[in-house]
Formats: sequence, C-alpha cells, structure tokens
Amino acid sequence: MTKPIKDSQTKESARVEFFSDGIFAIAITLLVLELIQILHPKTEMDLLTTCLHHWQSFLAFFIGFTTIFICWVNHHVAFEFIHKVDTNFLWVNGFLLFVVTLTPFATAILAEYLQKESTIALAVFGFNYILISIAASGICSYAYKHHLISEERRTYFNSYRLIYRYGIYYTVAAFFVCLFSTWLAICLYIILFVQFAAPKKLTARLEKIRMRNRNKSKNKRIIKEEGTNA
Repeated sequence: MTKPIKDSQTKESARVEFFSDGIFAIAITLLVLELIQILHPKTEMDLLTTCLHHWQSFLAFFIGFTTIFICWVNHHVAFEFIHKVDTNFLWVNGFLLFVVTLTPFATAILAEYLQKESTIALAVFGFNYILISIAASGICSYAYKHHLISEERRTYFNSYRLIYRYGIYYTVAAFFVCLFSTWLAICLYIILFVQFAAPKKLTARLEKIRMRNRNKSKNKRIIKEEGTNA
C-alpha cells in the first residue's frame, strides 16, 4: 500500500528541516575556531592576559552565535507552517543556508578588525545581515505565494512573512548607519536581536496592528456609506 501524498510531502519538508539544522550546527561550530586560535599566542603571555587581550574575539563569537541561533529559531518557526516543498523551494532554502555559513567569516572579520577598522568590520557584518533578511524573506514569500502552507494558516503566515520584508528595510538602514556611527548601528542590531528572538510574539503584535487598522478602515467605510445613504 502506497503512503498518502500528504504524508510524503510532510516527510520531504521534515528532511529539508533536518538537513538545515545540520548546516546551522556546523556554522555555529565554525565560530569557535576563532577562539581556539587565540590559544596559540606569538608571545609568552599567560592565559588570562591572552584572553583579555583578545576580548573582541569573545564578543564576536557571542554576536555570531546569537545571530545564527536566532536564524535557526526563525527557520524552525517557519517550518511549523510549511508542510510541503518543491525543487525551487530547496534552492531558496539553500540560499539561506549559504548565507548562514558566511556568518563565521563575517564574525572573524569583526573580531580581527573591530578595533582597527570598526566601521568597515561592522559594515561587512551588517551586509551579512542584509543577505540573511533577504533569504528569510525569500523563504516565507515563496512558501506563501506557492501555497506550501495550509490554507487555514495563510492569514497568520502572511503577517509572519511581512516581518521579514520589513526586516530587509531595517537591515539596509542599519548598514548605512554603520558608515556614520558604529555605536548607533550596534544599538540597532541589538534591537533587531531582541525583536527576532521571539518571532511569534513579533508576528502577533503585527497582526494586532493590522487588524486594528483594518477595523478602523472598515468603520470609516461604514460611516461614509451611512452618510451617503442619509
């Protein structure tokens, strides 16, 4: 007896998520290589002095880990809605994984040049955020437009999709801020971390705002129609 098509599609989406989880895990593991390098100092400094001397490497590791982990959280939430995949979606998802694997490189630049060339280092890291937001938006937009989610969850998922579209605008703005103010850009990225650390809550807030605006528009239309009829 052949398995139902729905079960087969669910299995395929699960395989994509499992493969993606592996890539996320590898990317996070690569981050620690930058820390291991500081254990081979060229001078005779003791361990504590060496660690304090390379504080920017620990900071970059924390930022890189947080970045990839938040990406994984958002990817996981997206796959709570996506119940089937197609070949094109695999490539869209692959682009996100490609960008995620670039994060350790951007983090290494941040660690090495944070003090020397902070503007350029943060701009490179910020550009990586732009690519991540584009990739995340691409996954949600493709899934929404090609009906890879169930029909009864499309309305809510649309709000989820919109937070990534707005995320593109936000990361582009933060990137240009990097060129003028490093500390202001860092504050903007901290806000980004906090907001996307809980994507469901962010989506719920956006959905409430959309419903409130929709009800206001509906009420205005009703009042206008009543005035016209009167």
